[in-house]
Formats: sequence, structure tokens, C-alpha cells
Amino acid sequence: MSLSIRNQLPGTVTAVARGEVMATVKVRIGGGQELTAAITLDAVKELGLAEGSAVRAMVKSTEVALATGRVSGLSIRNQVPGTVTDVAVGGAMATVKVAVDGGELTSAITKDAVDDLGLAAGAPVVALIKSTEVSLATG
Repeated sequence: MSLSIRNQLPGTVTAVARGEVMATVKVRIGGGQELTAAITLDAVKELGLAEGSAVRAMVKSTEVALATGRVSGLSIRNQVPGTVTDVAVGGAMATVKVAVDGGELTSAITKDAVDDLGLAAGAPVVALIKSTEVSLATG
């Protein structure tokens, strides 16, 4: 199967916390960084997720926000540090590629945000991803 989701990081499930309908799944990606995915219990069951399961954490580029440093007082669970490797700017939007431990993330943000944050190759950033925007795949 081919997907349009650019951001696909391989990892291993480290914990599954089940609620009544939803679960949070912790995934360790390269470099020891941990991501949290909030998915349905049906998805946990259908994918057979348990501690030690190999997965790919996937996130659409439009769901990856960038900051110039860690942000406190925020409900976003996933803050992944990295370094900008490329910035492609169009008339209104831009794509920013970020090298992170375990792979690469692409963020689709406005041109104004790139300018305001002073983003360029080599700049340190933190990718911010809500746990509800992280999908998991097996196989």
C-alpha cells in the first residue's frame, strides 16, 4: 500500500493505556525519543498492539507544528527536537524538513511562520504533534 503521509517513523510500542473507548500508545522511535498516539481501542485490537510490537508512527505534514524551542504549559504530548535540513517556500505556504533521531519529519506551515521563526537549514527546532494526530501501522 502506498500512502501520501510523508512522515513515517519506525518504532516499538512501550506501553498501551486503555480507556473505555480510546487508548494511548507510547512508541519509542530512534534515539530513544517517545511519541504518544491516541487511537481507538478497536484499532489497538485490530492491529494487535502490545508492548514490544513493531509499528510505524505516521503524521500528516499539515499536523506538524514547529517551535524554536521546547514549549511548557502545553497539552501537546509530542515535542520532538530536530534540525531543519531544508525549507521550500511558495507564495503562501512552505514545507520544512526536519532531521530527528530515527528519521525525518516534514512540516507544512505558512510562509509567514517560516519568516517569523527565521527557519533555515541548520536551525534547531522542536516538532509539536498532538497525540490524536499520530496514526499507527503494523506490518
